[in-house]
Amino acid sequence: MIAREWKCRVPEAHAEGFTAYLYETGVRDSAATPGFLGAQILRRPLTGKIELTLVTYWENLDSIKAFAGEDISRARLYPEDDAFELEPDVGVQHYEVVEHGFIPGVVTERSGV
Repeated sequence: MIAREWKCRVPEAHAEGFTAYLYETGVRDSAATPGFLGAQILRRPLTGKIELTLVTYWENLDSIKAFAGEDISRARLYPEDDAFELEPDVGVQHYEVVEHGFIPGVVTERSGV
C-alpha cells in the first residue's frame, strides 16, 4: 500500500469551504480511480491560516498514475483553487505503508467537518 501526501494552506476564512471543496474534488476524483483504498483530510491552525493535508491510500504506484498522470510527484490542482486563495504545495510525497490500523474502503461521505 502506498500513501500519497499533499499539503496546502488557505486563509482561516476559507477553511471550511475549502475542506468541503477538497472533498468534492480531490477525494471524490481519487475515490473514482481503480486502486484507491481510502483518504484522510487533516488540518491544523497556523497564524491566520489553516494548513490542510490530504493523505490518500493506493494499492500501488500504477493506480496513483491513473489518478495523477505520468509524473506522480506533481500535485493535481483544480482551476477553482484560486477562489480559496490556496497556497498549494506543487509536489507530493509518497510513502510505503508498512503498518496500518484502519480498514481501507471507499469514501462514501464526509465526516467530522
